[in-house]
Amino acid sequence: MTTPKPAAIPQPAPSNILQFPDPRPCDLDMTTFDYVNFPAYPSALAYHLGNPDTTVIISETAAGLRPTESYEGILFPDLLIAFNASPASRRARNGYLIPEQGKPPDFVLEVASKTTGERDEVHKRQAYAQMGVLEYWRFDHTGGQYHRAPLAGDTLINGQYHPIPIHQTDDQYYWGHSATLNLDLCWQNGQLRFWNPTTQQYLTTDHEERQARAQAEARIRQLEAELRRRPNP
Repeated sequence: MTTPKPAAIPQPAPSNILQFPDPRPCDLDMTTFDYVNFPAYPSALAYHLGNPDTTVIISETAAGLRPTESYEGILFPDLLIAFNASPASRRARNGYLIPEQGKPPDFVLEVASKTTGERDEVHKRQAYAQMGVLEYWRFDHTGGQYHRAPLAGDTLINGQYHPIPIHQTDDQYYWGHSATLNLDLCWQNGQLRFWNPTTQQYLTTDHEERQARAQAEARIRQLEAELRRRPNP
């Protein structure tokens, strides 16, 4: 597992603070569910990154520079990761308040949809740079119908985003390296994957975990049946 250096945990926010609003129906999109939440990447990343007491991993939850009950000045990233932050403060605030956390998010990913393509590439890119988000990634499952590319990433240098190199194996495989997560983000046949270059394996999806458990349980049952068939010594 990647283990970022521990830091002092920010103090939890008081219980009577102003909370961010929940996302509006128009802010929720099935593409986030299909490509981030249904594969259970937040939990897979939480296991890979470790340090649950100081790592915030959220999906479709507000992030902003100031507390507000309105929707002005806040965004709802499809995936947000922040190291050396306070999950307790995030829960109390119902969102990631940057001044309260003492730092901007380290990583944000947006998944393209029919209605968000230009907004992801222009408006949100500018907004995340202003927030100080270290890495901003875009994933387009269509291969470039909604975004200009299947996969794109930027890293923040002196307040400006600079493109992260994206490599193409063929028209069904693109990848780029996230130095923040020490993982490769991959566009593979229209699916989002996270590749661990250290272990040379993908982070497993929920479906893959279930398959592996089912195969292991079937193998155990097979071995138990073989033992029962053997004559007693």
